Amino acid sequence: MISEFHSEEGKSCVLQLHEVPGGAKAFELVAKFCYDVKIELNALNVVCLRCAAEYLSMTEDYAEGNLIAQTENFLNEVFSNWKDSIKALESCEGVLSYAEELHIVSRCINSLAAKAYADSGLFGWPMGGQTARKSTSGNGLWNGIGSGEMPRSDWWYEDVSFLSLPVFKRLIQAMEEKGMKSEDIAGCLTFYARRFLPGLSKKSSIGIGTPCVTPRASVSAPSELDQRFFLEEIVDLLPSRKGVCSTKFLLSMLRTAMILHASASCKENLEKRIGAQLDEASLEDLLIPNLGYSVETLYDIDCMQRILDHFMLAEHSAGATSNAIVDEGHLMVSTPSLTPTSMVAKLMDAYLAEVAPDVNLKLPKFHSLAAVIPEYARPLDDGIYRAIDIYLKSHPWLTESEREQLCRLMNCQKLSLEACTHAAQNERLPLRVVVQVLFFEQLRLRTSIAGWFFVSDNIENSRGPHGNPMQQKKNNDGAAQTEIAQEQNEEDGPVDDMKLRVLELEKECLNMKQEIEKLGKPKSSWNIFTRKCGLQ
Repeated sequence: MISEFHSEEGKSCVLQLHEVPGGAKAFELVAKFCYDVKIELNALNVVCLRCAAEYLSMTEDYAEGNLIAQTENFLNEVFSNWKDSIKALESCEGVLSYAEELHIVSRCINSLAAKAYADSGLFGWPMGGQTARKSTSGNGLWNGIGSGEMPRSDWWYEDVSFLSLPVFKRLIQAMEEKGMKSEDIAGCLTFYARRFLPGLSKKSSIGIGTPCVTPRASVSAPSELDQRFFLEEIVDLLPSRKGVCSTKFLLSMLRTAMILHASASCKENLEKRIGAQLDEASLEDLLIPNLGYSVETLYDIDCMQRILDHFMLAEHSAGATSNAIVDEGHLMVSTPSLTPTSMVAKLMDAYLAEVAPDVNLKLPKFHSLAAVIPEYARPLDDGIYRAIDIYLKSHPWLTESEREQLCRLMNCQKLSLEACTHAAQNERLPLRVVVQVLFFEQLRLRTSIAGWFFVSDNIENSRGPHGNPMQQKKNNDGAAQTEIAQEQNEEDGPVDDMKLRVLELEKECLNMKQEIEKLGKPKSSWNIFTRKCGLQ
């Protein structure tokens, strides 16, 4: 090229070598190598030098021990070390097309995937980027290494979090092919996502820890479009197995997806994952603000409805597969555990109570969300009663029929004594519901009193002919008789209290009867009701 320039007289020789991989810095090192100036190879410059040597055809045909051979030998040493492999892979970003052709990227990825999957003790770690903890055995040894510390399974998360998304994605896929545990894959994705998406962590700030185009460089805040693409890619990479990602993280991702207006398929994917493990969620995380284009309610009720539907569908599917068990030719029916459903029922009652004060929350949406939970999932209906009461208080314009429809969501027989006492005096409840509450409370107290009388009769029958306990025949010091007398006195107190409560309930029922008569209810229907309920 120089000779071509010199052939033209009167012109200075200026060469433009813009296509040399690594730019001016890499070419300067190549030039020093050509003139026998000592250069230092390291994990950060060897990739660029290898690519530049290939571009300049610096093979053994021109000189023994040329740059291609020397950089290749050094790369083999780099691949044997985790930290150097990370640096080399990061440096590939600047010469990615050349590094891909020479398979440097794939070799780095395979080396890192193998090391992350393998037992870290075999390599004599810990090393840079790794966190450690004390040995659980207490003897200061782990895997025969007397360092007093043992590596954690997440030691490699931070190192790989500085890779660009395309390279990071390939590394995760390579780790999955090696057989990496789903929990470790999910943990790494969670760590990586929190670095790139500021909205996932309250403590994070925009631009800090963002995956870089150049190694460890500081970059400006990613655009909304970049964040959206990044989030959708991370969601696709998440392992499908239930429970490997925390519900809190999935809900944070869903909230961020709504802010960034991610694709419908991305949000649906997250909603299904959350629904599958809804019993592990917390109320605070479920309160997702409504960020739709037509904002009606404060919180996204439709999203919560879909998540709850996914949970119930998953529970029904799990129950259907485990409901019938064949054992030695006999069909045995097993009842699925109610624990997850009961936990979700309690969680949803709290959620309904939290969203109930919203005056824009329509009755059909509130009713539809509450009705998804089956009745058997609630041991007590105090939670749903509280939510209904808050909704009635915030929506005083509801008609009598709408209030009755809402109150059908709860079972008056499953209210605690405190809830029954509150409901009996609650003016917001329909009259019919108050009557039912009073009736079931009276019925429960009558049953309790009958039980106390049954216990009392048994105690009387166990006494001797002179009113003394049978046990006194064995012990004549009178201590046993005193103990029985004290127990009897303790039992008489609750019985008297229940009798008084029954009298109060009968008075309340009488007042309710008079109120219904004033409203023009047929007297005969009340008589039939009271006779059936034992109130007369």
